[in-house]
Amino acid sequence: MNDGEYKIEVELQGGSGKATVASPTKLTVTDGKMQAEIEWSSSHYDYMEVDGKEYYPINTEGNSLFLIDVPELDTDIPIKAETLAMSEPHMIDYTLRFDSSTAAQKFDGGNSALLMGTVIGMVAVVAAIGVIIGIRKKKSNVKS
Repeated sequence: MNDGEYKIEVELQGGSGKATVASPTKLTVTDGKMQAEIEWSSSHYDYMEVDGKEYYPINTEGNSLFLIDVPELDTDIPIKAETLAMSEPHMIDYTLRFDSSTAAQKFDGGNSALLMGTVIGMVAVVAAIGVIIGIRKKKSNVKS
């Protein structure tokens, strides 16, 4: 996958089925290394382990948000996540799967605004041409 920022569908399996992760999520590729933002449906996750590496939330408010390395796409990636939602901390086994067929490169705000302005400008030009053609046809029909 080329370097850049993408949005990609991610599927979570395992646990009790109560927890979810936000999907699509942000996937960043830099020098071939993939990292994803994983946002849990709860603020009670305080630790994740992926491929033997420890991760901690990158936010202090709202649902727990982690920035994790993604070793592969289109394969089940075993993870462990610790939740504090129960009376004592519990490590829960899950799998994540990132679906490469859903990866779409995101545009930054400046490029998106430029693209939208270009599209609006093109629509206006096409509409103006349509009006001019319509006026010429009317004049042509009046002379006949």
